[in-house]
Amino acid sequence: MRLVRFGPSLLFLRGDVEVLKTGIRELFDVEEISTDDAIRKSNEFETILLVTPPEERKTVPPDTGFLIRQSAKLVLAEAINGGLPADRIEVESTIILLHVPEKVNEALELLAEKFGGKTMSQLEALNIGEAGDTVISVTRKKLSSPVGPEDIDGAILVRKNFLNVYRELLIDIPMILFRLLPEWNELTIKIYDTERRYEENIERLMTVIEDLDLGFIVGEGWDWDYPRPFMRVPVYKLKLLTWEKPERVKFLLKGIEYHGYKRLCDIDVFVKGKKIHWASLGKYDSKFELAKAARKELEKHLSEDVLKRLRELDEKLATESRDHAPEKMG
Repeated sequence: MRLVRFGPSLLFLRGDVEVLKTGIRELFDVEEISTDDAIRKSNEFETILLVTPPEERKTVPPDTGFLIRQSAKLVLAEAINGGLPADRIEVESTIILLHVPEKVNEALELLAEKFGGKTMSQLEALNIGEAGDTVISVTRKKLSSPVGPEDIDGAILVRKNFLNVYRELLIDIPMILFRLLPEWNELTIKIYDTERRYEENIERLMTVIEDLDLGFIVGEGWDWDYPRPFMRVPVYKLKLLTWEKPERVKFLLKGIEYHGYKRLCDIDVFVKGKKIHWASLGKYDSKFELAKAARKELEKHLSEDVLKRLRELDEKLATESRDHAPEKMG
């Protein structure tokens, strides 16, 4: 589960604006887009080049920029070695993204108090902040996908080096979350496959949990289950701490049990030892109808790379499956 990550690096190139922009297009083979779009489309450690006249001194982002899908150090090396005629290059405050599912205002207050920072919008923080500062941007959106300006619920401008802030955040984020959300659900998830293809099915389960930021996996391993008297079958079991409702987790995981009408695995979700039955998830006439609705919802939230990998594994398992594999549990 990802709760903290870096945003893009913002670099300012000062000099003849049109000459620099032409040079960037030719050197990096990219086109100029709005700065908001560049932030929206960027991923962790990618770089946004911002061009301003040489007399500009403040690191206030202009309306447009260039998104380069490389780290800042590689971009700087290529810019210098490629002969971009910049009078000087300056850097913006470092952006650290923090995922908080609820109580955003309380989170901002906690962070401002802890780091001695000031609460404001991300745009204000970038306009005011300088190279040595850190901007903690709080979002309710999962961090496995790009996060745009519209996804930021608030920011803290911290007049401290980002390395120190980042290290403290990594240590203290569990405490901060438990202060904000004291009531967590502990779920037990069991996965079973009649054809023993556990490697692929465990990958599918873990990938979905991690990509959707469903919670903390605090334990996992092999166990035995007894679907009928004197019948013992192996299951893979994991413990999940989550702020999501247990029924929501069960519903989403139902979306990876089937491929069409072929059952790829069986996934059970337990709360305090009690199994959540599929019939309690809504008015569905069959498990197939429920699985179809769950898959549709699941695909709306998965990142593109994860969805592609999930479909590859689904096809592989479906091709290997027997048409009428027996079911174990509900």
